[in-house]
Amino acid sequence: MTTTKPEDVGMSSARLERVVPAMQRHIDSGEVAGISTLIARRGEVVHTAQVGMRDREAGLPMTADTIFRIYSMTKPVVSTALMLLHEEGLFQLEHPVTNYLPAFATQQVLAADGSLVAPARPVEIRDMLMHTAGLTYDFMLDNPVGALYRDACVMSDATRTLEECVDVIASLPLAFHPGAKWHYSVGIDVAARLIEVISGQALGDFLEDRMFGPLGMVDTAFGVADGSLDRLAPMYGLPDLIGAGHTTTDLINAMMSGDNQRRDVSGTYPTDQPDVFNRGGLGLFSTIGDYHRFAQMLCNGGSLHGEQIVGRKTLELMHTNHLPAELMPYELIGIAHPGMGFGLGSRVMTDIGHFKGPGSVGEFGWAGAAKTYYWVDPAEELVAVFMTQYMTGMDSPDRDFRSIVCQAIVD
Repeated sequence: MTTTKPEDVGMSSARLERVVPAMQRHIDSGEVAGISTLIARRGEVVHTAQVGMRDREAGLPMTADTIFRIYSMTKPVVSTALMLLHEEGLFQLEHPVTNYLPAFATQQVLAADGSLVAPARPVEIRDMLMHTAGLTYDFMLDNPVGALYRDACVMSDATRTLEECVDVIASLPLAFHPGAKWHYSVGIDVAARLIEVISGQALGDFLEDRMFGPLGMVDTAFGVADGSLDRLAPMYGLPDLIGAGHTTTDLINAMMSGDNQRRDVSGTYPTDQPDVFNRGGLGLFSTIGDYHRFAQMLCNGGSLHGEQIVGRKTLELMHTNHLPAELMPYELIGIAHPGMGFGLGSRVMTDIGHFKGPGSVGEFGWAGAAKTYYWVDPAEELVAVFMTQYMTGMDSPDRDFRSIVCQAIVD
């Protein structure tokens, strides 16, 4: 990968030398097997580093073309893709989801007393992108609907098509009234199904035609070709506890255990079912270079190398805070995120001091469960991507990476 001299874009080469030793510390501690990082400013890559092993047992080093399971970093991609259809006037954000997915018409809210009640208002398309629809996840502890998701194998049955998965979601009650709470959920899986219904294309085909192909994201898809499997980083850490038979307590205990053994996640995140395992909230495989292309396009106002993927005003709409004050700061697995609001598919920085870390108001990004992370800072024309494959613990080396990236800006 070609890099530009950092000083040409207002960054310090000497200060960027802090990246590798900081990442190496996390590897030497046994926390992670390998880390890949990339930093770009003003459209130019200024630093990229691969530290440690992509496959510890095989002795294979981390490389720039390593393929990762990016889990929830699928969400910004799918959210952007849905907004391409908004740009064509094919839906409005306030449209009820039932206009396009009638299966949700009979969905009710599970009340505290166990009864089912009608939702206070219809679920709108924007609710799916904002995580305010009242949906939930299998691993959520704060509501009983999560257990219903586990029993129904919402997340663990990779043999279901996207349509089948969303039909199961529609058959289960809401955990909250729409708009009452920010609650991380399968909403963007529903958004992915909306792409299929509105466009008439399978999700994977739509993404390839409208985004991956034009951006040159050659290693990003819902599967990995046989000839590229040797580049796939295995997963370490958390056992694959998603699905029926495991409680949220099991999940939290495992996350806090510090276990960093190699794990097989092929049952819930297969490499060989790209025509079936299409999702919106997870499921994509990608490389650090491919994801940089996507993030750089966002930073550039929707274009990359002459390809206009999405309009600048659409991105401004997506990456402004949409949450009312009473729903902030949002909480994820009981952890508050002060200084952050939420847009359409990504978190948005609203207050640097409350965030307790460097950044800019208006910065946006998101993470994946296996400790992949990206952010875009339009004010600084900065893009940073961090990737590893590690499912244990609540902390992540990406906070150290953020500090080093920001301190290297010297203009």
